[in-house]
Amino acid sequence: MQYRNFKDMKLSMLGFGAMRLPVIDGDDAKIDAEKTMRMVDYAMKHGVNYYDTAWGYHGGHSEEVMGQALRRFPRDKYFLATKFPGYDLANMPKVQEIFEKQLEKTGHDYFDFYLFHNVCEMNIEQYLDPRYGIMDYLRKQRDCGRIRHLGFSCHGELPVLKRFLEAYGDEMEFCQLQLNYLDWEFQHGREKVELLKKYNIPVWVMEPLRGGKLAHLNDDQESRLKELRPQEEIPAWAFRFLQGLPEVRVVLSGMTDESQLKANIETFEQDLPLNGEELQTLMQIAEQLADEQTVPCTACHYCVDHCPAGLDIPRLISLYNEHTLTTKSGQAGFIAPMALAAFPEDKRPSACLHCRSCEKVCPQQIKISEVMGDFANIV
Repeated sequence: MQYRNFKDMKLSMLGFGAMRLPVIDGDDAKIDAEKTMRMVDYAMKHGVNYYDTAWGYHGGHSEEVMGQALRRFPRDKYFLATKFPGYDLANMPKVQEIFEKQLEKTGHDYFDFYLFHNVCEMNIEQYLDPRYGIMDYLRKQRDCGRIRHLGFSCHGELPVLKRFLEAYGDEMEFCQLQLNYLDWEFQHGREKVELLKKYNIPVWVMEPLRGGKLAHLNDDQESRLKELRPQEEIPAWAFRFLQGLPEVRVVLSGMTDESQLKANIETFEQDLPLNGEELQTLMQIAEQLADEQTVPCTACHYCVDHCPAGLDIPRLISLYNEHTLTTKSGQAGFIAPMALAAFPEDKRPSACLHCRSCEKVCPQQIKISEVMGDFANIV
């Protein structure tokens, strides 16, 4: 197993994500505890020492099962991470109640890593609102040792990340980002990593395979990669890309069965980052993946000046692209709906008047009114 340094610790570069555990009869709330125990046993035996769960995973049962699985091992042999569920605004006044319950559910006295969960457009105001006392409370838990390291996960766009860092950047020790070779440009991953570097905040990676989308490519794309590395499996390319980023400490993978776990462990037993030619080829493939499934908006903003409803059309198209790309990969898209929740009603896609004034000045000849109509129907 490859390890990366964080403060005085060595963290396994492969982290065990507990959002997609094996379940019974397809019911996400019914975790197959026996299979999960076997997977944790195998992971521990093969050097995985970082385990990531959360309040809401698997209908609230992930923390319980992972706590049970890990308590069978000496406490100094693994690192346990969980999160404050600020994705639900109703939880904002309940930070103490939820934190105490999380310790109870996992059966642990402290968390090695604790995160503000899913900082995004929908909750940034509440996360920064001192009336809820979230930062104050979590800081106290860190000071008394019940949280060893405090960080945050972020699905928001770059302006949200900037706001959070301006407020709490000096307190944050790590940041968990959706990061992969497709989102390096598509979700401005490169810029987010560069911003975090300015605050000396290392990166934890979530969605390295973008919900499985990057586990399989088309025949031509796979052939191009096989020519460069004949023995490398296609999913491993996403991990090799991340191994080439020195800012990355942990790569979380939500593994559903033992075969996925074994394959990922085998990949992370070697540190084989991409060379220049391999990286260039992978970035070309990422560009193809985005171009094939997204609306080609260049954000020139000509449309905005001609929209009588005052819609931020480029940003709405950007969210539409995120949603459609995610949905086509088989995931249930959640980033775009969360971002749209922060928009006033009269600035959402449903507010489009379908007057087509914007389309008359669009250099890309995008049928914007149709995009807005489709977006309004799918979110």
